[in-house]
Order: sequence, then structure tokens, then C-alpha cells
Amino acid sequence: MFRLFVYLNILGAFLVTGLHIVEPGPEYPASKGAIWPRPQMQSIEIPYYKFDSDILEIKVVDHDCPILSNAVQRSLAVLREMLRIASPYVNRNAPQQVLDDDTYDGPLKSLSIYLTSPCEEYPHFGMIESYNLTIAADSTLRSSSIWGILRGLESWTHLFHLSDNRDQLHINKGEVHDFPRYAHRGLLVDTSRHYISMSNILLILDAMAMNKMNVFHWHIVDDQSFPYQSERFPDLSRLGAYHETLIYTKENIQTVIDHARNRGIRVIPEFDVPGHTRSWGVAKPDLLTHCYDQDGDYVGLGPMNPIKDSTYTFLQELFHEVQALFPERYIHIGGDEVDLDCWESNPEFQRYIQEHNLTSVADFHALFMRNTIPLLSENSRPIVWQILRASHQLIYSTGWYLDHLNTGGDWTEFFNKDPRDLVNGLSKDINVDNIVGGEACMWAEVVNDMNIMSRVWPRASAVAERLWGHESQATYQVHCRLEEHTCRMNARGIHAQPPSGPGFCLGV
Repeated sequence: MFRLFVYLNILGAFLVTGLHIVEPGPEYPASKGAIWPRPQMQSIEIPYYKFDSDILEIKVVDHDCPILSNAVQRSLAVLREMLRIASPYVNRNAPQQVLDDDTYDGPLKSLSIYLTSPCEEYPHFGMIESYNLTIAADSTLRSSSIWGILRGLESWTHLFHLSDNRDQLHINKGEVHDFPRYAHRGLLVDTSRHYISMSNILLILDAMAMNKMNVFHWHIVDDQSFPYQSERFPDLSRLGAYHETLIYTKENIQTVIDHARNRGIRVIPEFDVPGHTRSWGVAKPDLLTHCYDQDGDYVGLGPMNPIKDSTYTFLQELFHEVQALFPERYIHIGGDEVDLDCWESNPEFQRYIQEHNLTSVADFHALFMRNTIPLLSENSRPIVWQILRASHQLIYSTGWYLDHLNTGGDWTEFFNKDPRDLVNGLSKDINVDNIVGGEACMWAEVVNDMNIMSRVWPRASAVAERLWGHESQATYQVHCRLEEHTCRMNARGIHAQPPSGPGFCLGV
């Protein structure tokens, strides 16, 4: 009884001291027809047009290719799905909206797509993603690149919004002139610590396209498991994966690459070396270094062994296989968080230091990277995790780790981080013009198929807008726009969590 009395008193004190007025309704009402990420330049007028699938004609005027035709069909399917999802919520008793007022300009008759250059086969670093979109009865979309057309079509679908009665799709007259601020706008997904299913990977790519992100950084293997199925070294996944079914075959990877290509997304694989390789050692124990305690007793395997020629022979064969499978010029080879203490504990390494006049065990890391980078295929470009260096191109990710989770609304922490400001704060010697973009990182220690979508989205959407071009702080209008965009993702099957507190989604 005494415990109950104390509890009630504490609760009562909390209620009094925490008293505040709560108004009914959503905390941030969703916007209507707002593009995410926000375009560089946009004008919106009051007149609007109605979508009618029986009337609207999409015309490809110049160059055409399967990527474009597939994108057109996806866009039309999105509009039809918006109406289908909204149909149960139509107010059947409300009077039909009058379409002969001064603001109604008739049905949307056509969208003419002007792709002025032939389609490229694969997206690439520095690809053109700019586009110009004019919304009128006869609308136009123009770009010199298929990738710009894809971004423009995505923006076009964002501009549609449901009528107040939810029985019609409207789009306002206006113009959009748009281009990205940064060339590299990525999302890292870790599929080693928890296996992520193919269906979720493809859905992540769909969400990335909605947010105009263009790099899928596939952290495919790590200490915990090796799900990449190598044709040259099949035992790596046979023994190193969590289970024989939890792997990515050559066919799986090609499916991911094709799905991404059709959405203007590059796929960059990461095979982190020489650390984060314990799962490699299940099949290839000789690759790794033997570690010893202070008494000289063997305690386990550590990083790759950088003083054995066989290490580099193996890596060259594996990397060449990987690079033959992935069309992307870039490959991420990690290089971070190497256990130097393991190398230092090994008597063989101590002898090597003396015989080769090395200054410290840290020199082994430089030796490894110096020997590994030339093993990559000709014309390839390595990416590594490292502290800033003045002369290198930089991809920022430090402040955008999605596994760092706070309560609702923490997307503003990602939104308010600007790579240039943060790099300037770390070093005045770095030229901010070397920043080519950034990535949101979904490390998977506590993320699996059950929660990855809600953990990534819409928090990564904040990163996407920051990298596309928006430079101001998170405001009331941004909250409202993200409410709409989150509902938009939900409507397309992406289980994005509520961004900013109480609210609702009825279709879009």
C-alpha cells in the first residue's frame, strides 16, 4: 500500500509540473504536392490540372531506351496507386468538387519528355542529374541525361496531390529547375551483422530513388558473416555465412545492380580489409594473423597477415572476381579499425620490424594498403575509411550514422549537419571543394529485416535533402514537407516511421 501511495504522489507531481496544453490534430500537417528533396528553383501557381489516365499521354520526343520506358510505366503506376489507396477514404456524401472555377485549368493532357542525348548504360560518378520540368496542360520534362530524366519523373510524381475530397489527383501549374549540390549521395547498408533479404534491399533502392540518392554502398561482409558467394572461393560463404541460405549469389547481385541501374543508382561493394575479416578466416585461417597475450599464449585470429605473399595473391583473385561482377569503377576496401595490438603481439611481426627497419607496428597498415591497392583491376578507384587528408576527394558520413537512435524527430540532427561546416570544424587545411558528397550509414548490429526500413526512413531522407541542395535549418515547413513525403513512402510500400510526432497518413 505504501508503494502505491508513493507512486501516485510521484505521478501527481509529474502531471502538475509537466502541465501543458495539447491541441487536437497532427503536430505538423502534411504539405500537398511538395517535392523532396526540395528543388533548387521552383515556381508554383494557383491554377491546377486534374489527372485522368484516359486522357494523359506521355510522349518520348527524342532519345528513348528501356530505362526510360520502365521509368514512365513506374510513374504512371504510382499515380494510379495513389487513387486506389485513397478510394476507401473518399467522402461519398460530400458534393463533387467544382472543376469549372477560375483555378481549374482542365485535365492534364500530356507530358513530353525531351532526352537530348542517348541513354548511358550505367550511372557513374559525376553523371548529369539536372532537369527542367514545366507543368501546364501540355507539360514538358527536359534533360541531357537519362539520369536527369529519372530525377525529373520522380519530382513530377511528387507534385500530384489528392483533392480535398480525396477522389481526384491534382497538380498545380508551375516550373522546376533542379540539379544536385553533391555528386555522391549515398546510403550504406550493412548486410553482414544481420542478413538483409533481397526483397528489402530492392525496396531500399526504391526508397533511395524517391529521395534522389544515387549510391548504394553495399557493406556486404564483415567480421560476423561472409554472405557474398564467391565462385572462385565458395568456402568463404559456405563456412563463413550465418547459414547456407543467407547468402548473396551472383544472380542476386546482378538483380540488385539491374534494379539500381534502372533507378539511376550506383552500387559500390565494400570488402573491408585488413580488419573486419574474422568471417573470412573460417574458410581461410591462413589469411589472418595469430594473436598472443602478454604471456605469449595464443588467443585467436586477428587482422589479415600483411607479411605473407599468399595474402595478396588471394586478394587479387577475389577482387578481380568482384570487380568483374560489379560494373562500378569504384570499390571500397575499408582499411579502418585494425587491431594493431594483435600484430604487435606476434613474434613473427617483431622479427619483421627489426629485419626491415620499420619504426612501429603501425607501419604494417601502410604496408598492407600499399600492397593491396595495386591489386585492383586496371582503371578502378579504391575508396577507404580514413581521417581527412588535404589532397583527397572526401565523402562525408561521420554525423550520419543511422544506428545512433534517439526518440522521434531525431531526423533534424541529420538535416542540420552540413558537410562543409563539419569538415571546416575538423581541419582548416581541408579544401571543402574536395567534398564530393556524403552517405547515411545503416550499421546492422541491432537492425534486421524486421526494423531496417523504419530505422532508415525517413531519417535518411533528411540526409538526402541536405546532399541535394537544401542549406537552411529544419523549419516548420520542412517538418510539414517530410510528413507528406513519409506518407508518400508509406503509400509505396516503404515502412518509414513517423518523422515528427502525432499525425496520420491516408494514402498520400
